[in-house]
Amino acid sequence: MDIKIIGLTDQHEAYVGSKNRKFRINEFLIIEDIYQGDLIGEIVEAHTYNKFIPMVNNGDIMDANMLNSMEALGFDLEAGTIYLAKIRLVNEANFPIETGSNCRVPNFEEVKKYFISTTIEKGLNLGVIRNTDDIYKSADREFLGICKTLEDNKFIEQRELPYIFDLFGMHEYPHIGVFGGSGSGKSFGLRVILEELMKKNIPTITLDPHYEMDFSDKFNMDYGPDYSGDYSKFIIGKNIGIDFTELNTKDLKNLLNTSSRLTDAMENVVDNLHKNKDSLLTFENRLQRVMRGQELGSEEKINDKIINSQETDEKQYYKRVLDDFKKYNDKCPPSSITGVSWRFDKLKRMGIFEHKINEAEIALKSCKNIVIQGSIKIIQVFATYIINVLYEKRRNYKDAIINNKTEEYFPPFIVVTDEAHNFAPQTKDGMTDIPSKYILREIAQEGRKYGVFLILATQRPSLLDSTITAQLNTKLIFRTNRATDIQTIKEETDLSIEETNRLPYLKTGDVFLSESALGRTMYVRIRAAHTNTPHKENPFEELLYKKNQDIEIFYDIVEKYLPVSEDDLYNTCKEIQEDIGKIYSVSDLKTILESLYDENLIEKEEGLFGTKYILKENIKN
Repeated sequence: MDIKIIGLTDQHEAYVGSKNRKFRINEFLIIEDIYQGDLIGEIVEAHTYNKFIPMVNNGDIMDANMLNSMEALGFDLEAGTIYLAKIRLVNEANFPIETGSNCRVPNFEEVKKYFISTTIEKGLNLGVIRNTDDIYKSADREFLGICKTLEDNKFIEQRELPYIFDLFGMHEYPHIGVFGGSGSGKSFGLRVILEELMKKNIPTITLDPHYEMDFSDKFNMDYGPDYSGDYSKFIIGKNIGIDFTELNTKDLKNLLNTSSRLTDAMENVVDNLHKNKDSLLTFENRLQRVMRGQELGSEEKINDKIINSQETDEKQYYKRVLDDFKKYNDKCPPSSITGVSWRFDKLKRMGIFEHKINEAEIALKSCKNIVIQGSIKIIQVFATYIINVLYEKRRNYKDAIINNKTEEYFPPFIVVTDEAHNFAPQTKDGMTDIPSKYILREIAQEGRKYGVFLILATQRPSLLDSTITAQLNTKLIFRTNRATDIQTIKEETDLSIEETNRLPYLKTGDVFLSESALGRTMYVRIRAAHTNTPHKENPFEELLYKKNQDIEIFYDIVEKYLPVSEDDLYNTCKEIQEDIGKIYSVSDLKTILESLYDENLIEKEEGLFGTKYILKENIKN
């Protein structure tokens, strides 16, 4: 296989040419430089050239100098197509690459360090590295046949090097960003990451606003492990919530902030009215008593209520209203009390105070993936609380070790969320911040020290808080179309110009994976997931199935009443109601009969008295 360096070169890049080898973007070649020894490079552009099928090329590649160089190196430009590519060195050379040097495909050991940074036991097997099939043939046995990919809905056996993310390296290079537009494979990639974390028994908190992170339905019974015992699913307000007695005043203010930003005066109200170990009822009653006292407006009017009360309970109630009015009226303006009460009632209606996080905490300590489901708004509220609580437990444990104190063990964990820009948005002037953003930002900046990490997925990286984005040391970048998002990706990754230009055209499931531990970006195909999303059904197939199902039901209902004339539909409706309890209007029944006719299931005749609907012979066959 004859591959040579052609044309003008420098210490970074050169062009290669071949008479018979087609080049592929992102494949590796070794340049056998006669002066500098073997140099490793990666193909970043691929072209073909045929003298008899010319195209205007703006002089970028096939200028006269390049043609002369190729002819001098023995390329027969009259013979047909020549294959060309730009190659970029992985490491800068000391001198320009020698023109005329031979190139070859490397074997696995020569380039292993550029592709494999860890062992399978310490890494996450996320997929295969595109265009490494030649190198795969000489790879170590442990890297062969360890995953499959999905192409055109068919399983493909592994034939390229595996991409193994260095999980243990997150201690040095923390946090992962998963970026991609709708339909790019972003959620699919996130599912694969979660499957790998569950295989490694890594404690994980997954915020799931789309109700799709269920791992009970296997993609194929013969492919992949069973994850049913590796995760626990919690729905906010149904089987997980907040124990109000465990809230401190700061927690309560964070929660109230999620409904609408508290003013300084409202924060002062909460500081005064909330007491340590308050129950939901005791805090609510205290708040309501102060509001009632302010409605009455003075101590004299409250005393009148006490004097005129006929019932003992009522008298005791107004005595407590009086005590609270004296204690808090000067510190709590009525408008601020009303604002806090409105926000508090809104939280109550969400149902988040009706359960606790105990079961989720136990599952996390058992090294499971706890999937927390709810609407984006309610997860914004709840995530602020649960992440704060669990992060503090982990932080207290680590701080206790440093200070030679004893603290109950709490494991390291990873926080994973889709739609991350909704939980940590890049706020602009006049916008209200979301409290969950602050705990995620704190973890982004400080979490590495305590063994707490983030995996944040979003369709809109430009809308994600820039402080957090800067801390994401590994980025998976799926197909992206928006110019603002591509610009953010350019600023936050080491993607080359050629790679960013390819972003709008990536196939679903293909991804540029930029990992700081490796120091370079790789072109990867995410492996086939072991489990299915609950939302796998095509909505248009769903409509077709429902239509066919309805047609069958309608036929079974009306079959025994046929034939029926258009002027007798009213009586037929009455018969159907009496026989099976189904209530149809005349227009409903006519619509059903017309639908059956359109589907060629019944026939109709036109007569003097209108249309008659009749059975079709051998209808069921």
